[in-house]
Amino acid sequence: MKIKPLPPMNSLIVFEAAARHLSFTQAANELSVTQGAISRQIRQLEIYLGKELFVRANRNIFLTPTGLQYYKTIYSALLDVAQATADIKKWQGEHQVTVATTNAMAALWLLPKISAFQQSEGIDLRILTTENIKDLYKMDFDLALFYCRVPPTGMKVTTLFPEEVFPVCSPSYLSQFEKDSDSENIFAKSLLYLDDSQKDWITWAEWFEAVNYPVIKPKNRVNINNYPMLLQAAINGQGVALAWGSLVDDYLKSGALVRPIETVLRTEANFSMLEPIDRGIIPPSVKQFRCWLLEQLPGKVGEKGLT
Repeated sequence: MKIKPLPPMNSLIVFEAAARHLSFTQAANELSVTQGAISRQIRQLEIYLGKELFVRANRNIFLTPTGLQYYKTIYSALLDVAQATADIKKWQGEHQVTVATTNAMAALWLLPKISAFQQSEGIDLRILTTENIKDLYKMDFDLALFYCRVPPTGMKVTTLFPEEVFPVCSPSYLSQFEKDSDSENIFAKSLLYLDDSQKDWITWAEWFEAVNYPVIKPKNRVNINNYPMLLQAAINGQGVALAWGSLVDDYLKSGALVRPIETVLRTEANFSMLEPIDRGIIPPSVKQFRCWLLEQLPGKVGEKGLT
C-alpha cells in the first residue's frame, strides 16, 4: 500500500533546520544553500499543507501552533531515519571511528600517535581532512580535531591544548647568524608564510604586534598554503616559520627544528576535540578511542557544550 500523503521530502529537511534554528539564515548556512532557497522550500511546504508554519515578524520568525506540532513529529521521524541510516552506514560495524581534522593536525599530531592504539585496540580509523571548520556541518564524523579561535556551534568542545606560537627554523639556517644573532637579522632574511586563505591561523604581522616586536618585512618571502609543507620548508633551511606548540614537539626533540628566540605568544585560542551534540547513541569504539586520545594529553582537559 502506497504511503500517502507525503510532502516534498527535501522541504522536510529544510523545515526541520529552519524550525530548530528559528532562522532561515542559519538553516541556509547549515544546509549550504541560499536564504532564498530556504524561503521557497518553506513556502512550497506551506502551500502543500494548506497551513502557515511560521509567523514572519520583521526579521524574526516564530512557529505557529501548527508549525510547532508538525516540527515535533517531523523531528522525531527524521531522527529515526537518521539513526536507521547510521546503523546501515557503519563501516565495519562497531570497530570503526571516523575522525575529521586538518592536514596539519592529522600529519603532525594524530598520525604519530595512533599506531600503538591500532595495534592494541583493534579499531579501524577513518581520517577525513578539511581546512575549513564549516565543512564539519556537511561531514559524517565521530570526532573532529581542530584549531579554532571560536568553536563552532552545536558541538561539545573538549580542549586538547592551548595555542602557543613561536618561531622555528633549521639548525643550518640559524648557523648563518652565529656572528650576528640579533633577532631582527634572523627574521629579516627569509620568512615562511602560511597562505592568507588560512585565516584562523595567526600571521607573522599579528605575532610581531602581539609580542611587541617591530613588524619586519623580510628580504625573501615564501607563501605556502599547507602547514606540514611549510614546516618541511623550514626543516630544509628555507627560512623561519611560525610554529604551534604540540604540533612541532617531535621536530624540536629530534633537532630537525630549533627555536632561534625564546619568545612565545600564548592566546586564548585552543586546539580542541569537537563532537556533535545531537549524535544519538555513541558506539563503544568511539568511546574507547576518545578515552585513549585524552590519555595522551599532559594535564587535565576541559569540556563544555555549546549551543
